[in-house]
Amino acid sequence: MSGIGAHFEGDIKSHTAHVLEEIQKKLEANGSSMEKVLKVNVYLNDLKDYAGMNEVFLGKFGADPGVRTTIAAAGGIPGNSLVEIDCIAYI
Repeated sequence: MSGIGAHFEGDIKSHTAHVLEEIQKKLEANGSSMEKVLKVNVYLNDLKDYAGMNEVFLGKFGADPGVRTTIAAAGGIPGNSLVEIDCIAYI
């Protein structure tokens, strides 16, 4: 699934929750689920937001999520989003 960002005023937790909810909807619409996610890439606007993003992320995926790479994107995330997430899941 291609990257999804949140383009509204808010903090990292609200942006992360929104993005993960959108990912969940798209996965379920295509016969998959969050439990079937194999790999996630998280692009943060600022690495200082890692703890807040991680709290929401683990709340959605649980204590044993799939493989994840998290980076702070050089130059920030386009469109004023604090986080962009893409993933690979099986059906």
